[in-house]
Parts: sequence; C-alpha cells; structure tokens
Amino acid sequence: VQLQASGGGLVQPGDSLRLSCATSGFTMDYYAIGWFRQAPGKEREGVSCINIFSGRSTYWADSVKGRFTISRDNAKNTVYLQMNSLRPDDTAVYYCSAIVYSDCRRNSDEYEYWGQGTLVTVSS
Repeated sequence: VQLQASGGGLVQPGDSLRLSCATSGFTMDYYAIGWFRQAPGKEREGVSCINIFSGRSTYWADSVKGRFTISRDNAKNTVYLQMNSLRPDDTAVYYCSAIVYSDCRRNSDEYEYWGQGTLVTVSS
C-alpha cells in the first residue's frame, strides 16, 4: 500500500486549498483514509476521515467543521481534503493515512500506512 499526499502550499488567510491523497496497492475494499496534521511544536491532530467502502465521513477537529470537506474518487483511488477559509492556525504538515479492515479511528497509532506529508502554510 502506498499513499501520496500533495496539494500543500503557501496561501493567505481566507484562501482555499485542496489536498489530494493518491492511493495504490489496496487488496481489500474495506478501509478508511484519514487526514492528520501536525503543527510545529504540537502533537499530531486528527482532522477528518472517510470510509472508502461506505463513503461516510467524519470530522474530528472542531476548528475545521464547516470549512473542510473530505471526499473520495474511487475511480481515481484518490481522497481529497478541500480546505476553505484557511486560517493561520491551520498551518501544519498534513498527512494522509490508511487503516484497513476498519472504519475510521481517531487514534492515529491505529493507522498502518502513511503518506509523506504535505506542508500547508497560511500566512499574510
């Protein structure tokens, strides 16, 4: 299994970004893809997750509810994180991860596979 996160960059407050997580190598249909982020000097935080089989999504970070949207394109084996109204406190390295034979879990330690991370910087 491989995950490749992309789409990060430097944006101004209020701007939007769409992160992509391209996946490959899954041999099962039942798994979930989560987005986590880690800001400098802070612990890794769960942002959102989507169950690839059902399409059900969940958002863990209260600060992103209403601003971020997770989605999937099964034909492209890609999960997206649309981030709107970005704020400086969204600045972090964003990672996508996979947990197999499971629904979304908030504990990042339960995820078996990780992408390399993409840096999002929100600054004026």
